[in-house]
Amino acid sequence: MTAGLPSVAIEDLVLDDRLRVEDLVDRAGLDELCKSFQALFGIPVRVYSTDGGMVAEATGEHEICAYVNETPNGRKACASTVAAVKARDPGESGDVTHPCFTGATYRVMTLEYDGRKIGRLVVGPFLPSSVVKAPPSLGAVDPGIAADRAQALLLKMPSAKAEAVTRIAKHFKSSLDLILFAGHKAHITSKMHLASVKEGYRQLEDKTAKLQEAFDRLKELDALKSAFLATVSHELRTPLTSIIGYSEMLVEGIAGEMKPEQQEFVRTIHEKGEQLLSLIAGLLDQGKLESGTMKLVMGVVHVENVLAEVESTLSPTARKKGVRLDLDVPADLPSLRGDAERLRQVFLNLVENAIKFTPAGGSVKVSARSNPDDGAGEEEEDGLALLAPARRKLEVRVSDTGIGIPPRERSKVFDAFYQVDSSSTREYGGTGLGLSIAMRLVTAHSGTVRIEDNLPRGTVFVVSLPQQASRSSAQAQTSA
Repeated sequence: MTAGLPSVAIEDLVLDDRLRVEDLVDRAGLDELCKSFQALFGIPVRVYSTDGGMVAEATGEHEICAYVNETPNGRKACASTVAAVKARDPGESGDVTHPCFTGATYRVMTLEYDGRKIGRLVVGPFLPSSVVKAPPSLGAVDPGIAADRAQALLLKMPSAKAEAVTRIAKHFKSSLDLILFAGHKAHITSKMHLASVKEGYRQLEDKTAKLQEAFDRLKELDALKSAFLATVSHELRTPLTSIIGYSEMLVEGIAGEMKPEQQEFVRTIHEKGEQLLSLIAGLLDQGKLESGTMKLVMGVVHVENVLAEVESTLSPTARKKGVRLDLDVPADLPSLRGDAERLRQVFLNLVENAIKFTPAGGSVKVSARSNPDDGAGEEEEDGLALLAPARRKLEVRVSDTGIGIPPRERSKVFDAFYQVDSSSTREYGGTGLGLSIAMRLVTAHSGTVRIEDNLPRGTVFVVSLPQQASRSSAQAQTSA
């Protein structure tokens, strides 16, 4: 059994009783075979399909036939005879003789292949060797037929004994069998290939349907996950705010003086509460980004001011860890249109990430430059992208001397909740949302984020933002 095809399908292909001669042979080749026999023996040969359709023929009109067709009644009689021969069933014997009113004869034989009837072979008209005189039926067809002329023309028709015609037909069938065998092989191969393609297509449709079903289910689960995170995060933030507030009051001594050891415990509670609140805020932002409900408050943004705030916020963290934080931002940077708070969040995430993954003694550098954007011209709406001047972009680079990101992981670190080290014993904490949120916010500003090497060690995050956004950016929303 052929791989991928059911046995029933193969049986249908090989043992198809509806197989016809025209399915197995090339008509032009069969015509040539008929013509060669007609030229060799002078007797017309025709091949009909099982449904009566002409498949191939090689005929030459005999003089007697042409003469009879000159008379009205003779023409009708000839047409009637030909129609009767065409419809003649050879029966069980597979070989019958059909007489013509002219005295000539037709032989109608069954064509078989592999025990199945696939068509009919018609040999004739020819004159039996026993006929030496025109029969009365020839003159009786039409009074316009002259007996002497009809007699002379009839005797010019090729004459053959029945045994000779049988040998001619047998030889024709043998030649045809060779053609049929090759054609049958090609036919089966073609049908099996077609059946294989259909089966493959059916299997592909089944797999596509299953994949679509799984995809729809995953989308549903993703939506449920986002709704769950948003709900849980919102519910957690309210009591957590109270915990942070009361811990602050305890540290300040509002509830009474505490011993140094007690103050240390309360400071730890406050610090961990702030960390947890930051994580919850990230979850809420992720939920808004995925649902498309976070709106950007667009305005003029001075990036040097945003980066200075980021440095001021994270410098204590860097000093505490023993990491040097450098800021290299020129004072004459062009402004851009965007949401200052959300851009601050982007750079806070990137710089905080760099500090977290840089060991003590390392460094983190934040730099900004204005560069030409070679690809910006492609967005021109007037169709003159090639002639449009290149717009400029503002490029912010956050480089560190930390552990780096393997090349195979760089396309994944922007996925939500993804971490390069996801083991339970990982050294660095976090939810894996910071880079995902940063990427979505930068994209919402029509910008890009990419990762570069920082040889010999470390990573460089490059944020590119257009200095001039389109008019629609004022209404921009982040997409899910």
